This record gives sequence, structure tokens and C-alpha cells, in this order.
Amino acid sequence: MTNLERTQLLKQFAEEEPGNPFNWYALALEYRETDEEEAFTLFEKVLTDHPTYLAAYFPAAHFYAEMGEIDQSKLIFEKGIVLAREQDNLKALQELQNAYQNFLFENDLD
Repeated sequence: MTNLERTQLLKQFAEEEPGNPFNWYALALEYRETDEEEAFTLFEKVLTDHPTYLAAYFPAAHFYAEMGEIDQSKLIFEKGIVLAREQDNLKALQELQNAYQNFLFENDLD
């Protein structure tokens, strides 16, 4: 399956099931490499419309950092860490905390 076919399929899934955060998340991941503006829009949609969808926080924070949106990336990491604690998801919490520490170090933040 080509990227275009996968993108079209994911768009179809998102239209058929707009309440399913995975569809929007998967579409955002797909667009990261080909259309940064669309990826921003889709990550924002997932984080706004489905704020308890924990899986989106790690890649969204990294994507924002890669795009130079350091303040927004920091905020996404912090929200993801709080959410992982609330959901008692220790694996996600550990991954987010480790990535956040690396992010802070790499960007000379406290």
C-alpha cells in the first residue's frame, strides 16, 4: 500500500468514524513527512477534541519540537505526563518523562 493509498484510507476512516481519536492520530502521523501544516492541524484536533487520548502526546510533542514550536512541545509533554499519571499508565508515564527530560536538556530548558 502506498502512502497516498494509506492516507486516503485513513481519511475515509476518519470521516466514517469522526469520534474515534485513533483515526485522526494515524492521519497526523501519516502527514508528518509529507504535509507539516496538515499534521499540525490534525495533532491539534486530536489533542483538543480527544484530550484523554494518551497515545497522541508523545509523537505530537516530538513533532512540535522538530518544527521549532518549543513552548508548545513543552506544554504537550507536561499535559501528557499529567494524563499518564491520571490514567495510571506507568509505561507511558516513564516514556514521556524520559523524553521530556531529554527534550529539556536538548533545548537548555529547566
